[in-house]
Amino acid sequence: MPHLDLFSIVQLIGYPGIFAVVFLESGVFFGFFLPGASMLFTAGLLASQGVFNVWILVPLVTIAAILGDNVGYWFGAKVGYKLFERPDSRFFKQEHLVQAKIFYERHGFLAIVLARFVPIVRTFTPIIAGIVRMNYKAFVLYNITGGLLWGAGVTFLGYYLGNKIPGIDAYISPIVVAIIFLTTIPLFREYFRQRKTTSVSAEQ
Repeated sequence: MPHLDLFSIVQLIGYPGIFAVVFLESGVFFGFFLPGASMLFTAGLLASQGVFNVWILVPLVTIAAILGDNVGYWFGAKVGYKLFERPDSRFFKQEHLVQAKIFYERHGFLAIVLARFVPIVRTFTPIIAGIVRMNYKAFVLYNITGGLLWGAGVTFLGYYLGNKIPGIDAYISPIVVAIIFLTTIPLFREYFRQRKTTSVSAEQ
């Protein structure tokens, strides 16, 4: 997306729009396509130019991120779990749900916190956490940590660089591409790791 378009859109939607986008992308299943980190970084840059008040913006996006994840969790726990409460089929096996539950029990912190930085994954992770009934108190703790690191962190990064590097907005396009690239690295690593594991299992 051209940087002028992104700048214009973020300015147009303002605080309510930014809150809504972060909320939806953080845990509402149809919000996976919305811009996350790139929008937060851009909003931070705009805050450095006086368009937004950073002391309003940062708490706003952090709260939106935390609330969005909570909605995703409860959707998974109340609705998603019922969708998967069925006999094994071609597209679903109960053992997958058991494996997911074990994964969250062993790697709950990493699963919830690091997922914040991976597009698409951050939308569905809290839903899956709800489906496998991850301990809610632990989920809330990890959720708040992730919301602070991602929501406040990325926004402050844009604000800080906007103050320190004059004219950085001219390079927003490559910066956004870099953010998308860096945040998708874990997704690709996990994909190839799973493929490798599957191949080894098939050979045995």
